Amino acid sequence: MKRAGPLLLAVVPLFLTTAACSGEPAARETGPTTARPYDESGSAADGRTDDARVARLPPGLAAPAKRELAFRLVSSAENSTLDWRGQYGYVEDIGDGRGYTAGLIGFCTGTHDLLELVETYTKSHPGNGLARYLPALRAVDGSASHRGLGRGFVRAWKAEAREPAFRAAQDAARDRRYFDPAVRLAKLDGLGTLGQFVYYDAMVVHGPGSGPKSFHGLREAARAKARTPAEGGDETAYLDAFLDVRRAVMRGERAHRDTSRIDTAQRRFLREGNLALRTPLTWRVYGDTYRVAQ
Repeated sequence: MKRAGPLLLAVVPLFLTTAACSGEPAARETGPTTARPYDESGSAADGRTDDARVARLPPGLAAPAKRELAFRLVSSAENSTLDWRGQYGYVEDIGDGRGYTAGLIGFCTGTHDLLELVETYTKSHPGNGLARYLPALRAVDGSASHRGLGRGFVRAWKAEAREPAFRAAQDAARDRRYFDPAVRLAKLDGLGTLGQFVYYDAMVVHGPGSGPKSFHGLREAARAKARTPAEGGDETAYLDAFLDVRRAVMRGERAHRDTSRIDTAQRRFLREGNLALRTPLTWRVYGDTYRVAQ
């Protein structure tokens, strides 16, 4: 299970937490992130039109203060701390069938995103301490295996995480694979800042694939129950439907059965009508209470 770090502005310490790896251990679609990671079927011209639409919208979750808030919210559920910057060196097998979970967003050896991170980093920093584990990372990709990794890999990850360049690489991978696609698609669906965070947190936990347990599968199931605001639907009703679908999927997974990140955090904000994700915020995850003043 993911280790709890030092708590910041939190009460009732929690020492056993459940962390999410990004994607499904078996059914998840693996492979490098494409230039269009949104499951869009339109042309490049459609994509440019969407980009122009997004550019005209308020920044929402992409505003600096809201980005910081989003990372704190995710870290409260992933690490039992608001100090998300303290998680670059985290690495552990939490027993969820996805191999090692590591870094600030839970990159996994079994779901391709960790391999992609190390490959990208090694292109610009070929002498890094993780480069020698690339053959093993490629061999275990898509499985829970530690073959060729073990304690040496754990030590190398922790050591490399002290390097500013590797921390920047983790930031870039998080934004490219999870944050930016989630916020962009939420805006295209007509969602405000809370809805953009709901998409981002789901993208982190379930991965950006199109299977029924991945982000795009969850979105399609929610759209079958309620229209998005962009389709003329009510924003609260759609987010309720999305959270219902996601909660049902999480309850079916051993590592994610505690759904308090939905029940006493995201659903609480929605129930309060806080679609703009205004601060101050108070929420609970795994029995811990967190507060952010601004």
